[in-house]
Amino acid sequence: MHHKISSILLLFLPFLITSTQVSRPFLKDLKVNGSKESFNATAANEKLNTTYSVVPDWPDGSVKLGSVSAVTLDVDGNVVVFHRDDRLWTANTFDMSNVYREQFKGAIKGFTVLALDKASGRVVYKWGRNLFYMPHGLTIDHENNAWATDVALHQVMKFGPKGSSDKPLMVLGSKFLPGQGNKFCKPTSVAVLKNGDFFVADGYCNARIIKFNKAGEQILQWGEHSFMGHSFPVAPRNHFAIPHALTLLQDKNIVCAADRENGRIQCFTALNGTFVGQFHSQTIGDRLFSMAYSPASNGQFFIVNGPDSPNTPVSGYVMDYKSKNVLSRFGAQNFQFSNPHDVAVSEDAEEVYVVELDPYKVYKFVKSKTDKSGRIPVKPTVTSVDDKDLPSAAKTTRSDRKKGSLALLVVVLVVLFGVLTLAMTLLISRRRRRGNDSKDKLSQGIEYNKLVAGDDDFE
Repeated sequence: MHHKISSILLLFLPFLITSTQVSRPFLKDLKVNGSKESFNATAANEKLNTTYSVVPDWPDGSVKLGSVSAVTLDVDGNVVVFHRDDRLWTANTFDMSNVYREQFKGAIKGFTVLALDKASGRVVYKWGRNLFYMPHGLTIDHENNAWATDVALHQVMKFGPKGSSDKPLMVLGSKFLPGQGNKFCKPTSVAVLKNGDFFVADGYCNARIIKFNKAGEQILQWGEHSFMGHSFPVAPRNHFAIPHALTLLQDKNIVCAADRENGRIQCFTALNGTFVGQFHSQTIGDRLFSMAYSPASNGQFFIVNGPDSPNTPVSGYVMDYKSKNVLSRFGAQNFQFSNPHDVAVSEDAEEVYVVELDPYKVYKFVKSKTDKSGRIPVKPTVTSVDDKDLPSAAKTTRSDRKKGSLALLVVVLVVLFGVLTLAMTLLISRRRRRGNDSKDKLSQGIEYNKLVAGDDDFE
C-alpha cells in the first residue's frame, strides 16, 4: 500500500509545482536595468544624476577659438587648450596615403595654444604661432613642459614651459611623411612619466602605443588594428581602432588609452605595457574619444564619448576605476555635447574641462557642494526582482497572491481526502476478506500485523 499511495501523490506532483509558481513564468523573459539584448542607452542615461554643473560665461568672452582638439592643466592650474584656428579637417585634407594635402597653406599663423585662468577664464599666456598645421593632442608634464602632436606633420614635439618661445626642445617623426618604425602616422597623444619616459599614441594609421626614454629613444611598442584584416565581435586586448588619447594613473603606475572606435579604455602597466584591463559601458556607447583620470575617491575616469547613434547621447561621464560602474553624467546643455574631443580633470576632481571641435568651445564644470562623494551610481542589474522593478503588466497584487495560496490549499486538501478515502477502502476490504477466510486465529493475526506494520518484508 505504501507504493500505491506514493504513485497517487506523483500524479498530482506536476500540478502542485505549477500551483506554487503563481505569477512567475514571465520572469525567464524579463530583463531588468539594462541587461536586455536591445539596450536603450537613452533610458540608461536618463537614470544618471550628476554632481557637476557647467560654469556660465566661462571662459571670458574675449577668448576666440577655432576647432579645439585638446585641453590639459599646467602645474599652476591654468587651463591650456590647443586649437586649430582657421583650419578644418575635412574629407579632402589627406590623400589615400595619409599625406597632408594643404601644405601650401603654410603653418597656422595665429596662437594655437592658449592658457586660461581657471577662475576668470582670461588668457594668461599664449604661444604656438607658425608651428602647427593640424593640432591634435596636448599634454603638460610635471615639469611644465608641453608635448604636442600634429596629425598633418606626423610629428611629436616637446616644448619647454609656456612654449619656450615657440622653439621645440625635441621633435620626433618626419615632417609630412607618414610611416612606421621611427616615423609616425597621425599621432594623437602623449603621456609623460615622472622619470622622463613618455608614451605616444600612434594613432590613426598605425594603431600602436610606443614608449620612449627621456632622450627620445624607443624602448618598446605594442598594439595593432582591430579593424584591418580581421573582424572581431569584441576586439581583443592590445588591438585598437584608433588609440585617440592617453592618460596616466600615476598612483597605480598605469597608462591608459582611449580606444575610440571600440568604445573602450584599455590600460597597461607603465613599466612594460602588459595589459591590465579594459573599461566599457553600453551607457557610454561604442565611441569613446577621450578620458582623464583623478585619484580622488580611490580612482575615477572622466570620459567623453562621440556621436554614435540616435539612442546614445553625447555626454561626459564619471566611471569608477574599481567597480567600472558609470557613476554620473555631465554636459553643456541638457547634459549633452555636440562633438567633444578631449577632457581634463583636476587632481582632486573638483573641476572638469571639456573641449569641442564644433562648436568651437571649452567648458568648465565644477563639483556640486552638496555631494562630496561624487558617487551616484547607476543601479546594477538586479538578481532578485521586486514588484517595483517589474513592468505594470507583470506586477502581482496581494489579492493575486491570496488567490494563489487559496488554490494551493484546496488542491492539497483534495489530494489528502482522496488518499485517506482510498486507504479506508482498502482497509475495509481486507477486513471483510479476513472475516470469511477459513484460516485460524494465528493466520489472521499475522495478516493484521502485515497491515499495521507496513514492513516491505511482509508484503
